[in-house]
Amino acid sequence: MRADRLVATLLLMQARGRVTAAELAAELEVSNATARRDLEALSAAGVPVYPQPGRGGGWSLIGGARTDLSGLTSAEAQALFLVAGPAASVAPQIKSALRKLVRALPQTFRAEAEAAAESTIVDTAGWGEDVKDRPGLVTALQQAVVKQMRVRLSYRKRGEAPKERLVDPWGLVDKDGTWYFIAGTDEGRRTFRLDRITGLIPTGVPSSRPAGFELAGAWGEVVTAMEERRSETSASVLVPTRFLKVFQHQHGRHCTVVEDRGEFTMVELTAPRPLDIARNVAGWGGLITVESPEVEEHLARIGAELVSRYRRAAPAGPAGP
Repeated sequence: MRADRLVATLLLMQARGRVTAAELAAELEVSNATARRDLEALSAAGVPVYPQPGRGGGWSLIGGARTDLSGLTSAEAQALFLVAGPAASVAPQIKSALRKLVRALPQTFRAEAEAAAESTIVDTAGWGEDVKDRPGLVTALQQAVVKQMRVRLSYRKRGEAPKERLVDPWGLVDKDGTWYFIAGTDEGRRTFRLDRITGLIPTGVPSSRPAGFELAGAWGEVVTAMEERRSETSASVLVPTRFLKVFQHQHGRHCTVVEDRGEFTMVELTAPRPLDIARNVAGWGGLITVESPEVEEHLARIGAELVSRYRRAAPAGPAGP
């Protein structure tokens, strides 16, 4: 498109100070005549560019004029590059877009923006784990969201056969390497895990989206509902205060401090079932005290199973005379 070329032309002039029609033609892969017409069009549109004939001549911005095409402040530019920079290492399109955006920034912003883009690396693999690959469905679903086109999913719920669903795509969420797809259905808003989508067919039919819909707000509601389901059972646990931070780190928002008793701290631990709490704390052994009959029963059973399987036979005593 010509508008794209005109913007690219102006960015090149800002970056180099002066360009010839031949240099511009080579950079943008157009003919010399087309490059010259684009330069003349910028001048006619009121952009302060002018030609300088003769050896060493070319086209320049009058007085070194600058145009901030991005409209970003210095802080906004840094924030953008801090967020997009890590993704550029795995997405060529983002890397290309950042290069173009750097050219659009005022000279005083460029060094900090480029430094911000290279300041952070995101390693999605835990220690001893393989890198978490981005699901192949992400790109297709992103396109459906952006273009607002319905898709037909083949979705498999746990323990059930796959079923087809016609949905309106509203957004995608990456939750610690697990991807979720939020969409509108005949039954209202639904959330689908990408690893359970077994098929995807674009329909080419325009989709609908509720007025005022915000993906962040919708996902917040999903998280709240999920955490409530994961907190249906609670138990009081007495934890040595010196290990409280470790215990809280292991259980996150499912661990709430109830009372500081000096050497020990009483906390409330939540999970979907009593068995889940027992499994989560069994490794602490006798360091903690659980005050919940249901959880205690499961801990006793788990302990008995471990003793039965791993208790070694008592060593034989000395042989008799």
